Amino acid sequence: MGIDDDAVHTLRDERLDWRFKATPWDTGTGKPPTVEEFLATDPTLDRFGTPLLTLDAAALTHNITLMARWTAEAGLTLAPHGKTTMAPALWRRQLEAGAWGISLANLPQVRVARAFGVSRVMLASSLLDPAGLAWIGAELDGDPGFSFLTWVDSVDSVELMDRVLRGAGVRRPVDVCVELGAPGGRTGARDARQAAAVAAAVRAAPSLRLAGTAGYEGALAHDASPASLATVDAFLGDLADLHARLASELEFEVKEPVLTAGGSAYFDRVAAVLGGLPARVVLRSGAYVIHDDGFYRTISPFSRGVGNTPFQPAMHGWARVISRPDPSLVLLDAGKRDLPFDEGLPEPHSVRGKGAELLRGAAVTALNDQHTFLSLTPESTLAIGDVVRFGLSHPCTALDKWTLIPVVEDDRVVDLVRTYF
Repeated sequence: MGIDDDAVHTLRDERLDWRFKATPWDTGTGKPPTVEEFLATDPTLDRFGTPLLTLDAAALTHNITLMARWTAEAGLTLAPHGKTTMAPALWRRQLEAGAWGISLANLPQVRVARAFGVSRVMLASSLLDPAGLAWIGAELDGDPGFSFLTWVDSVDSVELMDRVLRGAGVRRPVDVCVELGAPGGRTGARDARQAAAVAAAVRAAPSLRLAGTAGYEGALAHDASPASLATVDAFLGDLADLHARLASELEFEVKEPVLTAGGSAYFDRVAAVLGGLPARVVLRSGAYVIHDDGFYRTISPFSRGVGNTPFQPAMHGWARVISRPDPSLVLLDAGKRDLPFDEGLPEPHSVRGKGAELLRGAAVTALNDQHTFLSLTPESTLAIGDVVRFGLSHPCTALDKWTLIPVVEDDRVVDLVRTYF
C-alpha cells in the first residue's frame, strides 16, 4: 500500500509517559502502559487533562472516504500533503483509501516518511541542501522500489543539484518537475520563458530527469470571491500551457509525466482546468483529512457548493476555566502553545457535561502563550473548573503542537495518533 504497515503498527508499543503532554495522569504510577495496553482499558475522554487536542473518529473516516471518492470520480490522482498531520498512521489510512503517494514540504519530513517505508514521495519544493541531496540519492540507489519527485524553478537550482548528485556518485537520476509561479506568488519560475529554460537545463543534466510540471495556486488567492477564482483559473491555464509546451518542445523523460497543483482550497478548479489533460494530474490537498471550524470551513470547495456533502471538522481543543477575574471574562488553561490562532481564534462550542447554553454570546478575544481569554455575558454560570470544547481553525498549525492526539468516538478514546513535527 506504499507504507510499512509493521512500522506503523509499532507505534502502539510506545509507552505513555511524561514525553507526551496528552498522556493521562493516571498512567504515571509504576511502568507506564503502552498505547495498545491503554486502549485495551476502553478509556473515556474524562481521563485526560487539559489543555488537550482531540480528533473525531467519524469525521476522519468521512473526510478520507469523501476525498478519495471525489478524486477518483474526477479522474485525478491524490498525493495528500503529509505536512498537515505528520502522522504516519493517518498517512496509511489515506494510502489505503487510494492515495498515489505522500507529498511533503521539506527534507526532515521526507526522512519521517522514509522511516515508515513510504514508497512514493513528492517533495513540493526544491531540494538544494548538499547533504540532503546525497542522502536522497543513497535512498534511491538503495531501494529500487522508492519513487521520489522534487521541484526546480531556476537554472541555478538545476546546476547545483546536478553538481552535488554527480559528485556524490548517485546512480539513479532524480525526477524533477519544473515549477511555475507568478508575480506576487511564492516560489516558481515567473513566466513560461523562464520555466522553459529551467526545463532545458534539466534535460541537459545527467543526474536529473524531466518528469513534469508543478505549481501552487493557493499562494495567489485567499478567498472564494469571483476575482480570486478567476486568478486561480488563469494560473492553472498557464500551467497547462507550460506542460503542453514542454511536452512538445523538449519531451518529458518519464513514461507518465506529472502535472501537479491543488491545495485544499481550490482543488475543484484544478479538476475543471487540468482534468482530462494528457498527464497524471496530481492533487496535493492535505488539510481535508482534518478540516476545521474556520478557514477551510469557509473556502473548501465542498463548502462552496461542489458536491452534496461537506467535509467535517475532525479536531477540537479542550481547555479548563481557571479564573473568572470579572463577571465578563474567564481565563482557560490553553494558549498559543496548544491551539492554532494564525487563521482565526478558537470558537467556544460547548461545556463538558453542561451543553452549549452557558456559552451563549461568548467569544475568544485573545490567546497568550498558555491562556485563552473568553468574554461572556455576566449572567453566564460558567464556573471555575468547567471544561470548554473549542472549534479550531487551520489544522496545519494545530497538530504541530501535539505529539500524541486522542481519537474520540463519542466519549470513548479509540486511538492515539503519534505525530512527528
